[in-house]
Order: sequence, then structure tokens, then C-alpha cells
Amino acid sequence: MQHALAQALGADPPAGFKIGATATRMQEYLGLSGPAAGFMSAEGLHASGTVLRFADFHKPGVECEVAVRLARDLPPGPCTAEAAAAAVGDFFAAIEVVENRYGDLAAFGTPSLIADQVFHAAAVLGAPTGAEWDGTWRSLDIPALAGSLAIDGAERDRGVAADLLGHPMNALAWLAGSAVAAAFGGLRAGQVVLLGSVTPPVWLDAPGVVTVAFPPLPPVQVAFS
Repeated sequence: MQHALAQALGADPPAGFKIGATATRMQEYLGLSGPAAGFMSAEGLHASGTVLRFADFHKPGVECEVAVRLARDLPPGPCTAEAAAAAVGDFFAAIEVVENRYGDLAAFGTPSLIADQVFHAAAVLGAPTGAEWDGTWRSLDIPALAGSLAIDGAERDRGVAADLLGHPMNALAWLAGSAVAAAFGGLRAGQVVLLGSVTPPVWLDAPGVVTVAFPPLPPVQVAFS
């Protein structure tokens, strides 16, 4: 269903993928026993500092994510965390914008949730390096990275990258071997992958400025007007 939707939207191949429910808190929140994934179109990817119209989204929320941009293809099929990491070019903080489009989630059902890209609406991508840090992500203790999500400067939730299947690269390896990756013919160089949120979604009831930080990675920010 996702592949058919991407073709109808002119988004095949997609600009990237999002992985949902990689953290136990998110699995419990969604009632899933494991991860789920969806594609992302190029029109929904934005750079940090972008301004989005609050009214353009249906019951929007935001999530505290880490993400990668692939430097090499990952073919569909079984994949190790080491092979997944070797395919990564950039590693950075990100914000996923989600929408509560479903009403009664239990009645809507998990297959329909996955077909509709698991809440996905847009993504805001941080820089891989910046004024605060000019190192290489491979030198970092990735599982120990602590992420926080703030709205108008007030912290709303936090988590650690180890919550994402023990290591974010385990999530990328899972995606490479998933049915979603197989449907799209694998993962391709240049695609962005959101590896999962370390917090449940924070739902917005008004415009505001959202900031996600995983020091020493540069923070990422989006303003809803």
C-alpha cells in the first residue's frame, strides 16, 4: 500500500524513510510489538530553522529523533548493524512532525496505520556539524547520546539513543531487512532515514518553536506560525 501511495504521489523512489516504534515507550504508546516504517517524500523534508504553518497540519505533534543520510545503497534483505553503519554518510538530530489523523487508533488498526506511514507528516533535519561541534559522528558514543525536546524553550521530554533498539544502527539494519524496504527495492544513497523517536509524540495545541538537541550534535529547530 505504501508503494502504491508513493507512486500516486510521484514519490517513488522516496526521499527517505521514517522508522516508528523503535523505542519501548513508543511501542507501548502505539500498541505495537516492534518497529514499523514509512516512506518520506522530498516535499516533506525541511532544513533546521524552517517555518511551517500550524494550520497546514491536522492535530500536529513533534518527536525527538536522530537521523542519517545514506552514502551507499543498502539492498533489501538481512543486514547487520555494522553493515548499516558502513552505509551511513551523515548522522544528525531531527524533528519528525506527525499528525493524529486516526481517531480511535485501536479501531483503525495496525495495518492501516503502517499503510499511512505511521503518523508521518514532515521532517526537519539538523546539520551533521556546526559551530558547536565539528567532529565525526563515528567518534561518538552513539547509544549514550541524550536527546531533549523543548517547546518555546521549555523542555517537554527527553530520552537516550540507546532506547532505539539498543543502538540507532540496529534500527537502520532492521529497516534494510523490512517489508517496506523490500517494496521499494532497498535503501538508496542520498536517502534520509529517521531512526526513531526517543520520546512519545508531544502534541501541539498552538503555534510555537520546537527545538530538539542531542549534544554535541547541532540542535534542530522548527517554528510553527
